[in-house]
Amino acid sequence: MRAGAPATLNSVNEVVDATRRTRLANERTMLAWFRSGLTSLAVGFGAGKLVPDLVSGPTWPYVALGVAFSVLGIGMMAVGLLRQRDVERALDRGDFVPLADRVVVGLAAFGTVIGIATIALILYEA
Repeated sequence: MRAGAPATLNSVNEVVDATRRTRLANERTMLAWFRSGLTSLAVGFGAGKLVPDLVSGPTWPYVALGVAFSVLGIGMMAVGLLRQRDVERALDRGDFVPLADRVVVGLAAFGTVIGIATIALILYEA
């Protein structure tokens, strides 16, 4: 559409469809955060509740690791919910809101720490 030209029904429908697709993508993204969070909770349950019954020796490292994975899972689901809400509000304003760097860095740092702890525990038990 050229500048100054009146909006046509097609151009209005394209905007409505683009917004609808963006909202649906936002919903899928939130569900991906939830799936990742639930996966982390499952890993936490396995590490903290199931593995200690299978090993001889101290079980507290597995319990601590299970709690850490569970905290990560809860955090991911919370971030997904908050992110979905923020994006919806931004769409209502016709705006864009990026994911905060501190959230990305925080999740990456925490995931890295528990990943290293998992590797250390595997190597210690080997």
